[in-house]
Amino acid sequence: MSIDLSDYKIIKEGEAEILINAKNEVFYNKAQVHNRDMSIAVLRTFISKREEEHEAMLSKRKKGTKKVSEKDSAESVVREVPRESLLEDYKSNGKSEVQNEISPEEPSNTTEESVITERGNTVEEPVKTNEECSSTGETVKRTEGKGQGQLKPPRVLEALSASGLRSLRYAREVEGIGQVVALDNDIASVEACRRNIKFNGSVACSKVESHHADACVYMLTHPKEFDVVDLDPYGSPCIFLDSAVQSLADGGMLMCTATDMAVLCGGNGEVCYSKYGSYPLRGKYCHEMALRILLASIESHANRYKRYIVPVLSVQMNFYVRVFVRIYTSAGEIKKTPLKLSYVYQCAGCDSFHLQPIGRAFSKNNSVRYLPGFGPVVPQECSDCGKKFIMGGPIWSAPIHDQDWVASILADVKSMKDRYPAYDHISAVLTAVSEELPDVPLFLSLHNLCATLKCTSPSKDDFKSAVINAGYRISGTHVNPIGLKSDAPMDVIWDIMRCWVKTHPVKAQQPDQPGSIILAKEPVLQANFAKAVASRSKAQKVIRFLPNPEKHWGPKVRAGRRITSKHISLLGEAAVNGVLNQEDDIEGDKMSKER
Repeated sequence: MSIDLSDYKIIKEGEAEILINAKNEVFYNKAQVHNRDMSIAVLRTFISKREEEHEAMLSKRKKGTKKVSEKDSAESVVREVPRESLLEDYKSNGKSEVQNEISPEEPSNTTEESVITERGNTVEEPVKTNEECSSTGETVKRTEGKGQGQLKPPRVLEALSASGLRSLRYAREVEGIGQVVALDNDIASVEACRRNIKFNGSVACSKVESHHADACVYMLTHPKEFDVVDLDPYGSPCIFLDSAVQSLADGGMLMCTATDMAVLCGGNGEVCYSKYGSYPLRGKYCHEMALRILLASIESHANRYKRYIVPVLSVQMNFYVRVFVRIYTSAGEIKKTPLKLSYVYQCAGCDSFHLQPIGRAFSKNNSVRYLPGFGPVVPQECSDCGKKFIMGGPIWSAPIHDQDWVASILADVKSMKDRYPAYDHISAVLTAVSEELPDVPLFLSLHNLCATLKCTSPSKDDFKSAVINAGYRISGTHVNPIGLKSDAPMDVIWDIMRCWVKTHPVKAQQPDQPGSIILAKEPVLQANFAKAVASRSKAQKVIRFLPNPEKHWGPKVRAGRRITSKHISLLGEAAVNGVLNQEDDIEGDKMSKER
C-alpha cells in the first residue's frame, strides 16, 4: 500500500510509529502515554506470572501422577503372578505390547493407564479438566503422545483501538505476546489502524489484526477467548463491562480506564448511580472512591456469570482512573462479594467517614455462612461535631492492589527504564502505590483536618509519628500528596489534633461550628509527637508526585469534532491556530480550483 507521507504527521512512541492526520479524524491523546506505559508494564508482569502459575500447575500434576504411579505399583505386587504369565504369553506369541487390565470397579475413562513397549515404559499423565484448571486461569492443551501441558501465548483484545497505537506497542514491545485484535466501530479509525499496522512492518503485520466491529457484540460472540481485554474509552466504560467480563478466559486480565471523573467524583451523583450502581461522595478522597466505585461495578457485572475479580493494580493518574483486575470463575467464591463491599458514611460537618460492610462471615461447625452485616456503624449525629451523616456507595472496600504484583511491576520498570517514554511518571506512581497500606480504604487529608479546626498544620512526619506512637499504622497514598491512610479510628485522629491545638492555639470560633464543637472536648488520648522511626518513607530520594510535563496536559478533543478557538484550553493556542490555518489553506485551495 502506497502512502503519501506528506499528508500525515509521524508520531513515535516507544517502538511504534503511527501516521496522524491533522483533521482530528482519529483520536490520539499524547497524555495517555502514561496509561500505555503502565499497561505495558502490567502486561509484561502478567505474562511472567502466568508462566509461573502454569509451571506450578504442571509441577502439581506431576506430583499427583507420581503418587498414582506408586499406588499402582503397590497394587501390581498383588497381581504379580498373573501379569508375568500374561507377559510371557504375549512374548511367546511374538507380540511386544501389553496393556494394563481395567477392573470392573475402575472407571472406563481413567487416565492412569500405563503402556509397556519395546522402547520402555511410558506412563500417560492425567489431564485436568477445564474446571480443575480454572483456579489458575490457564487453558491447558494436551499434546498427543506426551501428556504435557502447553501454554499458548496470550491473546489480547483492544476493544476501542482508534489509531491502533496501543495494540502496536503491545505487539512490538511485549515479549511472549500472541495475537492482538484491535476493534473499532468507526471506519476511519479502522482504516487508520490498518495503515499504521502496515507502516510498522512485518512484526506488526504478523501479530496485529484490525476489525470494523461493535466492541460489545464482538466480545459477546467470543466468550472466554481472550487472555487480556483492554478498555480505554473516551468517557465511561460501563456499557462495555458486561461483555468484557464474558470474553475473558479464566485468570485473564481486564484493563479498564474511566475518564468521566466528574461523574465518579460526585459532580453528578445520580448519573454515577445510573451508570455504576454506586453513589459518590465529594470528600477529599473522591479520586480513590472513584477507583473503588469502578471496581465494585466490574465485580457486579462479573458476579452475574459466576465470576469474580482480583485487583492487582488500581491507579489514579492525571485526569482518569485505571484498574487492572484478573477474572476467575467460581460459584462459591462470589458468595464472599458482600464482604468486599461497603457503604460510606461521611459527616456533613467535619468530613469524618466510617465504612459499613454489606456482609459478614459466620463460622459454625467447620462451615462458613455469609450473612448481612451488622449496623448501623454510626449514630444519627456525628459523635465528634454533632452534624448529620450523608451516605454513599457501595464501594469496593477490599484491597485494590496486590503488593507482590506491584513490586514485580516496579522492578521490571526499573530494569528497562529506557523502554518506557514515561518512566519518571509511572515509576513515581508505582513507588507511591508500593508504600500504601493495602487494607485501609480511603484516606484522610491533613489540610482538611486543619481547615475544620482553623489551625496551623502539623508536618506530615509529626502527624505520622503521633499516629504510630498511639499504636496504629499510617502511610501516604498515590492519589494525593497530602493524603494519609491510617487504621486509627476517627476519635483517635481528632484527639491527636486536639493535642496539637493545645500547643498551637487557634482563634475563637462560633460555638456552633464543627471545629468549636470538636475542640470543646478534652482529648482522651494524649498524643506523642516524638519522631517515630517508621514515620519516614523508606525511599526518601524517590519523587512520588510529578508536575505535568507540558502545558495543556490532559484530555483532548473527541475524534471527529471540528477544532475551533474554544479548544485553546485543551490543545493550546499554537496547536489550535496551526490546525485552523491548515483548514483555511485547504478551503482556499478548493475555492481556487472551483474558480
